[in-house]
Amino acid sequence: MECSQCSVHLGHARGINQIPSENWVDTRTVYIGNKEPPPGAEAYIPQRYPDNRIISSKYTFWNFFPKNLFEQFRRIANFYFLIIFLVQLIIDTPTSPITSGLPLFFVITVTAIKQGYEDWLRHKADNAINQCPVHEVQHGKVIRKQSRKLRVGDVVLIKEDETFPCDLILLSTSREDGTCFVTTASLDGESSHKTYYAVQDTKAFITEEDFDTLQASIECEQPQPDLYKFVGRINIYSDRNEPIARPLGSENLLLRGATLKNTQHIYAVAIYTGMETKMALNYQSKSQKRSAVEKSMNAYLIVYLCILISKALINTVLKYVWQADPDKDEPFYNQKTDTERQRHILIRAFTDFLAFMVLFNYIIPVSMYVTVEMQKFLGSYFIMWDDEMFDEELGERAQVNTSDLNEELGQVEYVFTDKTGTLTENNMEFIECCVDGYVYVPDAICNGQVMPGSTSMDMIDSSPGPGGKESEELFFRALCLCHTVQVKEEETVDGIKMGIHQNKATSFYISSSPDEVALVEGMKRLGFTYLRLKDSHMEILNREDEVESCKLMMLLSANEEPVLTVWLSTGEYYLFCKGADSSIFPRVISGKVEQVKARVEHNAVEGLRTLCVAYRKLSVAQYEETCHLLNSAKLALQDRDRKLAEAYDLIEKDFVLLGATAVEDRLQDKAADTIESLQKAGMKVWVLTGDKMETAAATCYASKLFRRSTQILELTTKRTEEQSLHDLKTVCVSLCVCVSSLSADCVDYGLIIDGATLSAVLKPSQEDSSQGNYKEIFLEICRNCSAVLCCRMAPLQKAQIVKLIKSSPEHPITLAIGDGANDVSMILEAHVGIGIMGKEGRQAARNSDYAIPKFKHLKKMLLVHGHYYYIRISELVQYFFYKNVAFIFPQFLYQFFCGFSQQPLYDTAYLTLYNISFTSLPILLFSLIEQHINMDILKKDPSLYRDIAKNSLLRWPIFIYWTFLGVFDAVVFFFGSYFLFNNSTFTSNGQMFGNWTFGTLVFTVLVFTVTLKLALDTHYWTWINHFVIWGSLLFFVIFSLLWGGIIWPFLNYQRMYYVFIQMLSSGPAWLSIILLIVISLLPDVVKKVICRALWPTTTERIQVGEHTHTHTNTYTHTHTHAHIMHRSTCLHLHTH
Repeated sequence: MECSQCSVHLGHARGINQIPSENWVDTRTVYIGNKEPPPGAEAYIPQRYPDNRIISSKYTFWNFFPKNLFEQFRRIANFYFLIIFLVQLIIDTPTSPITSGLPLFFVITVTAIKQGYEDWLRHKADNAINQCPVHEVQHGKVIRKQSRKLRVGDVVLIKEDETFPCDLILLSTSREDGTCFVTTASLDGESSHKTYYAVQDTKAFITEEDFDTLQASIECEQPQPDLYKFVGRINIYSDRNEPIARPLGSENLLLRGATLKNTQHIYAVAIYTGMETKMALNYQSKSQKRSAVEKSMNAYLIVYLCILISKALINTVLKYVWQADPDKDEPFYNQKTDTERQRHILIRAFTDFLAFMVLFNYIIPVSMYVTVEMQKFLGSYFIMWDDEMFDEELGERAQVNTSDLNEELGQVEYVFTDKTGTLTENNMEFIECCVDGYVYVPDAICNGQVMPGSTSMDMIDSSPGPGGKESEELFFRALCLCHTVQVKEEETVDGIKMGIHQNKATSFYISSSPDEVALVEGMKRLGFTYLRLKDSHMEILNREDEVESCKLMMLLSANEEPVLTVWLSTGEYYLFCKGADSSIFPRVISGKVEQVKARVEHNAVEGLRTLCVAYRKLSVAQYEETCHLLNSAKLALQDRDRKLAEAYDLIEKDFVLLGATAVEDRLQDKAADTIESLQKAGMKVWVLTGDKMETAAATCYASKLFRRSTQILELTTKRTEEQSLHDLKTVCVSLCVCVSSLSADCVDYGLIIDGATLSAVLKPSQEDSSQGNYKEIFLEICRNCSAVLCCRMAPLQKAQIVKLIKSSPEHPITLAIGDGANDVSMILEAHVGIGIMGKEGRQAARNSDYAIPKFKHLKKMLLVHGHYYYIRISELVQYFFYKNVAFIFPQFLYQFFCGFSQQPLYDTAYLTLYNISFTSLPILLFSLIEQHINMDILKKDPSLYRDIAKNSLLRWPIFIYWTFLGVFDAVVFFFGSYFLFNNSTFTSNGQMFGNWTFGTLVFTVLVFTVTLKLALDTHYWTWINHFVIWGSLLFFVIFSLLWGGIIWPFLNYQRMYYVFIQMLSSGPAWLSIILLIVISLLPDVVKKVICRALWPTTTERIQVGEHTHTHTNTYTHTHTHAHIMHRSTCLHLHTH
């Protein structure tokens, strides 16, 4: 045929010798079976490719320790404590190196064990994959080898239900038509069967011996991560001088991780192996997301570091001022050595500065990082264990893929949601079709299931005439042919396969698109049944129960509309086209366009998904010209997409419009209630969808995103780009005027913008710099709108929108939620990404930070879990800084009373265990189970979410309040104990208290005060709280008694012996402990009482209400119980 001669000629014309080498940097040549090409062909250049090992692990046995330590010491706090530890080892410091070394060692060890275990699991999974057996064809025989030993160019045999070991080009299959069926669930989550095609010239190679004779090479692009794009060509060498060139596309490429189905076996050649496969390229590590709380923690840490340095500086300066008097410089009991006298004053001052840094370094809470890590990790289980977020239909629970962002769920200001499958069910129901203006409504059909009680079809309008009958049948045939649906047959009880043409409901349709299944099922109810695709022939059962066979000449896919060239049994060529109205109408030259357009718009307003169908008759010459155009474009390795698009533009024209279809995608359960709650909580909800404007707008009204009172502002490209931009400016000016002039209860605005306008808005203009403010204008409009709908969006544009809002001056916290592969870029871009385990696969769920079964679960996730997480961790962070200030400030004050000699106030054991043991468990438990308000109230009253918005509990005023509270408490502990010592320095037996007793008294008051402060902040008491809080205090007392009650042989000092017991034997000490605890806690209690009485927040009002309600219920219950006991004969009881 002339067409194929063209392709051979073209293949030669673009041969590798003919093309400048610089254009071929991005291609590779693969020799099938790793055989050299025949003499006279292009030069054989063997290339090196990686083996087929998959490596997802981070460490090896040899580099684990250095690499892990390097990563851990990149954290500021860890590195700081390492420096302090080294200083303690090098110079003579007042505290033992153990005091900072032990907590640091504990932190590093725990983190290393956790990361090492996780990496060991990855190694285990990698080994299981890499050692999996595969069958390779070598010298006409099948040999078995490990997957990791596969090389590029090897021919492999894959059997049914086996998974592809690497990326392969399909050469031949056990099916006569050279097709095979594949599920790509592990790649994009789609469980539907997809059809792939063998190379036409190799599909006859069906034995191992055949492949021993095959000589061919494949030229293709270098590995890239796009799963749906592949460009290449195969050169097959035969007896003729010139090789036969054939195009290769994504329909020939089998991806690693996909599984062979409904096909006995296939032969394929490896082209990308190991870490170059598309699956491996897609699983690169995602960028690390950091929460607002973590950023606040780091800011506070820097403040405390400055406080620490200033304390050390002040003490160093004062030490030398104090020592300026010779009498004070060298007391008789501590005279300097000659070496110390001769040392330069700057060196001495620097050494003293470092010693003070070591003494005060506990103000930086290293254990806070461990506690926060544990809180996030353990706290994430509450989402996974939540029975209300379990979906029985899917049998799935909510999943947490990263626990680092738990508290961010309580800070969301913008929610970006997909429409199809997220707000809607992605469960298509065929509603009607319109042919030449006549509307057909079949029986209720939903995803291949015929609804009960449906017997016949209804027609709204009067029956069409004879000409209309022809159009009607052509329309029904077009929908039966123009799709990628497969027929799956089920076996009956007798084991006989029953076909669909026997009118037995034993077969069903499967497709990667629910729309297509709904349409083919709809046609079945209207009298045209699609039977199967066999040997390039599509079979249809028409209304007369006759089987029609139509030859499928070519399956194209341009602009997402499947286009078919079919030779009907009449002998004529037809080009059928099905697609969105915006793509079809511009290509139509005749047909009842106005009637169909009116019906399409009517259905879109009703929220139905619409598709238009058109056709064009082709002559033999036109058909051959079409083949030639497409073959030329398909053989191109460079710019293939552009050349194909140009070819499609030439082919897809002069269509005759047949009609349109309408399919309904129902709203998900409680989607409207969820959106309403999110808006009440102060979040702005944006819908980003690829659907047409009318359909998306109808969904937005149904889901209460837009209300009937909402004033809609449209920014869609019905005019040219410049006019759209001009409109943008006009709309913005009018909107700003409206917002500023009207009162607070003015009309709320909704914005609708489409992808094309958005491109114009975001596109930087080179010519006119005055146009640079379109982005700011757009942001200004969006700020003043309660809801925004972006339709006709490309996946990348979704991510651009999220990025635009993220980087706006307010830097709001964003959340993106979607269910399909097209939502992944948006999910990765947002601060928090949530995937829905939907029908479009699990790619979104895998790439997200959290995954939920249904959209309705977002309400509880944000309003309850997010709220709790934020409250808990903000208290944890503030409390840690507070207790460390209260801990170390008395040490600073003590230096004024010990001649700035760097004498520690507390014993080494107390310094080491304060953060690790005595005060760590109560705050960890508080941060896991605290519920300041009942979760039912949080769900019922979304406005409570506004109380914690914009990181309100970690703002600077609150941080400063906690710091001053810590300083106040420290002053009370220190001077309270100091005055007590002034007045009663003797015990009953006349023995004097020493400095260690003084330090122990301060430390005892400190531990009790900070623990009781947390108890006062706790609203939700359980037996675990009581056990941990009182247990911690008891542990401190028992430890102190043991530590000071026994002479420990491994210690080189016994300064704490009997100190604690001696202190408790003094009555004044008991009195001072109780008195100082009360004085320390009093200001915070008074402040809370005054604030709650005069300026209560919504949360505090509800807490008071809850408390009153609980007491009323208790009283009512008791009163009613007594009433029943008293009037046991009474049948009608009045209870309040």
